[in-house]
Order: sequence, then structure tokens, then C-alpha cells
Amino acid sequence: MKRKAFLKHLRKYGCDLLREGGSHSWWYHMESGKKSSVPRHSEIDDMLTRKICKDLGIDWIR
Repeated sequence: MKRKAFLKHLRKYGCDLLREGGSHSWWYHMESGKKSSVPRHSEIDDMLTRKICKDLGIDWIR
């Protein structure tokens, strides 16, 4: 999945950018209070997007 499309999905579910790290961006979900890192690759594997969504407590893109 393209990173840009995945970040759009995160914003749709109420996630906000927390901070930029060295090679990852940290995202925070307000409702659940959970956070997760998103790699800065142009393409992100589907299994990784599923794990990030699970970590944040949001639905996974299908």
C-alpha cells in the first residue's frame, strides 16, 4: 500500500502525527490513547499496515 494512502486512512480514523523520528513517524490515536510508528517508505507492506492499525485500535483498510 502507498504510504500516502495509508496516512490518509489514519487521519480518517482520528489519528494525528505525534512526532517525526529518524526513519519513522509516530502516530497517536486520541480515543484509544495508543501510538505506533509508521516507516517512511513509499510502499508499506499490507501485513505491517494491519499491525499498525491493530496497535492504534482502528479498523484495517481492505
